[in-house]
Amino acid sequence: MHYTQWSLHCLLEKLTNEKLLNLHTVAERNHDVQLTDFIEGEFLAEQVEAIKKISEFVAQLRRVGKGHGVWHFDQMLLHEGAMA
Repeated sequence: MHYTQWSLHCLLEKLTNEKLLNLHTVAERNHDVQLTDFIEGEFLAEQVEAIKKISEFVAQLRRVGKGHGVWHFDQMLLHEGAMA
């Protein structure tokens, strides 16, 4: 995956996080403690972690450039996925 695709993926994750924060704000305004707790517990922490990881991938791909660097990055992801 090219770093521009990772950048797009990161933007989508950020958009999702923004929408979840908006929903959280609405729940707070309406004193819906259960919904705020659910959003915090099930989504927000995971979104922040995903954004951080994808941002790191984008930075790494920009550094390695094209060619062998991208192949090496792909191998790293495959190895990381096999361990999960």
